Amino acid sequence: MKRLYALVTVAVVLAGAARLGSQYAQARGEVTFASGTRVSVEIADTDDKRQRGLMFRKELAPTDGMVFIFDEKGFYPFWMKNCFISLDMIWVDEAFKVVSIAPSVPPCKADPCPNYSPTADALYVVETVSGFAKQHGVKVGDTLVFKNIPKPRAR
Repeated sequence: MKRLYALVTVAVVLAGAARLGSQYAQARGEVTFASGTRVSVEIADTDDKRQRGLMFRKELAPTDGMVFIFDEKGFYPFWMKNCFISLDMIWVDEAFKVVSIAPSVPPCKADPCPNYSPTADALYVVETVSGFAKQHGVKVGDTLVFKNIPKPRAR
């Protein structure tokens, strides 16, 4: 009976992990900011992952985030549809320089949700917890270091 209980418990845990695995991006990389602060980031490098982003998250650790990787440099506005937490959005160019910051963007409360637009074209967007950019002195022109983050797919 104990073996059956143990097998059922393992099956339930694995099923839950599989469900979460399909819900959120699993690959992780690291972004180091000019202050030396490192953020562990989930990688959103496909249309599906970029569209889902950090939707439906109820919390985000202070040194966790997400990096959105686009196939080519461009103007990428973001919105906060189905987001439950405030975020900082940091647009980054192909040289890993910060080109724009939208600090403490609140969740969208009603449709239509506003767009938050960069001031320059970017290849990446890093999302962190609200207040991160201010707390760590992130500013336009800073160079970030990406580790274990794939390069954009060339079209």
